[in-house]
Order: sequence, then structure tokens, then C-alpha cells
Amino acid sequence: MSDKITIAIDGYSSTGKSTIAKQIAKHLGYVYVDSGAMYRAVTYYAMTKGLIHESDFNAEALIYQLDIVHINFKFNSELGFAEVYLNNQNIEKAIRTLEVSSFVSKVAAISEVRKKLVAIQQQIGKNKGVVMDGRDIGTVVFPDAELKIFMTASAETRAQRRYKELIERGDDVVYDSVLKNVQERDHLDSTRKDSPLVKADDAIEIDNSNLSLQEQFERVLQLVTMTIEDTE
Repeated sequence: MSDKITIAIDGYSSTGKSTIAKQIAKHLGYVYVDSGAMYRAVTYYAMTKGLIHESDFNAEALIYQLDIVHINFKFNSELGFAEVYLNNQNIEKAIRTLEVSSFVSKVAAISEVRKKLVAIQQQIGKNKGVVMDGRDIGTVVFPDAELKIFMTASAETRAQRRYKELIERGDDVVYDSVLKNVQERDHLDSTRKDSPLVKADDAIEIDNSNLSLQEQFERVLQLVTMTIEDTE
């Protein structure tokens, strides 16, 4: 359809980018892509191969093995969204741990990793009708996206949300560790040399610290509706 647009949602970790992206994609009948899950998948691969630890990261070995790292999404009708697969293995739950979160920014800073995943992301979105969230969607992956949104919230608010999510999953975590992880990821994501996390000049910023999920959905949907009308 000619009225389909590309929606890029960027922002800091644990701002609910994936939640709102899924809601909007489902409402519009668009393809949803969690770009962060792709970086988590590569991170999980590095972890399972012993390439990354708290005190060491063999980036060269990971780069050498990138050709055998295959990532794709498969829609789960029972869950209502696509799950991420690494080399034909469902790793949707495995990549959502705090341990993966603690390493993912280091992996995402590798230029070769970003080049590989950005190419996949651009291929997925070449026909528009896509909602993609991440760190560099509006600046690198889809710089010409019709609608760019930048999500933000205080580190404490985001850490509390993430902590609650992990506890409900049954993970054994403490709030202080989650807050530290959020702050460290903010720093790494914002200061990396390749495609750092920045708000695109034409992105609309939404601070959802005090917004309910419904209020956030209504605000973003209003922006989507206005953008589609402007492109017709």
C-alpha cells in the first residue's frame, strides 16, 4: 500500500521501546522488528562460545565467526509476536537476562557487528510498513523514515521497570544491580564511536517517566496518524 510508512523508535534501554513498537505494529498491521534482540542474539552467541567475560572480550574471534551467525525472526501466533532465533534455535527467553544485558553494549559497539545487522534490518524494511526499535534506527538504519520517535525516561524509572520485569520472570536480581546496568549501558551506548545513541534532528522526543502504557500508545498513535495523513 502506498500509504505505508517506516516508523523508527529509538531511545535508552528499558524505556519501553519494544512495548510501544509492538502495540503500534499490531494496530497498523505492520511488521515489527526488535533490533535490540538481534544484538542480544550476537551477544548470546559470544557468551556461549566463551568469547566474552567480565574481564575479557575476544572481539576479533567474534568478528571472524560472524559469517556463521544467522539470526531470524519467527512469528509465534500464541504469543502474538515474532521470536528471535539464532542458528535455528529459539533464544527469545535466553537473551532477556541481566547477564546478556551487561555485555550487549560492548558487542553492539563492534563496527563489523553493526554493519552485518544494519544490512539485515534495511532489507527487512525496504518495502516500508515496518516499525523498528533500537538505538540507531532513525539515524543510521532508516535516516529517511517518515516518523522518528526518541523515547526517554529517568534512569531510576527505567531500572525499576526492568527490575520488576526480571523479578516477574523469576530471575534472582537486586535493584541496585539493575540500576547500575542501566547507567552503564547509557554511557556505553552514548559514547561508542560507531553509531552512538543520539536523538535524530527530526525525531520527536517522548519522556514516558510518568505516562501509562495507554497514554503512551495514544500519543504515539496520534503522531502516526498525522504522519500518514501528511504523506497522502
